[in-house]
Amino acid sequence: MPRSTIDIDVPDLSGRRAVLTGGSDGIGLEIAKRLAVAGAELVLPARNQGKGQAAAAEIRAAAPGATVILHPLDLSSLDSVATLGEALRTEGAPIHLLVNNAGVMTPPTRQTTADGLELQLGTNHVGHVALVAHLLPLLRAGRARVTSQLSIAAASGSINWDDLNWERSYDGTKAYRQSKIALGLFGLELDRKSSALGWGISSNLSHPGVAPTNLLSARPELGRERDTGAVRLIRALSRRGILAGTARTAALPALLAATSPDARGGTLYGPRGFQHLSGAPAEQQVYKPMRSEEEAARAWIASARLAGVTFPAGPDDSIPASADGRSEVRPPLADPAV
Repeated sequence: MPRSTIDIDVPDLSGRRAVLTGGSDGIGLEIAKRLAVAGAELVLPARNQGKGQAAAAEIRAAAPGATVILHPLDLSSLDSVATLGEALRTEGAPIHLLVNNAGVMTPPTRQTTADGLELQLGTNHVGHVALVAHLLPLLRAGRARVTSQLSIAAASGSINWDDLNWERSYDGTKAYRQSKIALGLFGLELDRKSSALGWGISSNLSHPGVAPTNLLSARPELGRERDTGAVRLIRALSRRGILAGTARTAALPALLAATSPDARGGTLYGPRGFQHLSGAPAEQQVYKPMRSEEEAARAWIASARLAGVTFPAGPDDSIPASADGRSEVRPPLADPAV
């Protein structure tokens, strides 16, 4: 079945600095290419430096003359996040766009980060919270837009407040949903905090629908020795243009949310096709698990504690983390009633 052409116009981003996590493959690499083609100076943090270099070469091939700056980053390590934050603050360049795109999905058995957090919670959510905190002075200087990439899985589920780290009964799918719901609650609360405290940042959310990526592919380091049946089905549907999009079309909601002059803070963007699985990007209703401002405020406090960071209490505060600019590594919450 022929696939109709779906695209958006990305505005001129010359002179603007964009930071993108998870930009070394899949949907993230497609986002990176479009940002670079539009003229953005692209900061590309990557855990695997070989993949990062290969991605940078592909980006420069798509956008000759593009500025692509590689930095090491492992979102599952708060020390690594703090090191990146320190490096970028030392460079001192304002950041105009931050796309929190990286993530891991449904390890078959419970795994933990370097800081003792359940891997999906720590990588998909807490690492990004710490990154925002450490980059906050640069985001404020650039009057940045922060876009956090969710998943259609976050349309249902909840925060497991009684066992945030899934220590008592691990469920990979529920833990993945929780990590994306938490990131969405944080992103919405970031927009409210910025508006209330005059930080000059806007924050919104995106989701890619369904497309073939490496999230459900074989990942021996996660304990998944072969591709899942789900990713094989998604690939087959994508090839036929049925329900699932492609990595290129799945990148469009985040691009719209991050770059469009019409995109607003506190909103969600995703494909507008059947069940929001694929199609052209558009604003959508915020998922039900993220609509409570009380839940968002609770998640904000808990997330900062888990990340070992503090946020400014007013418009003139600028210290994003502990006094030396690095995260304090703290144990997981023993009492989630915050």
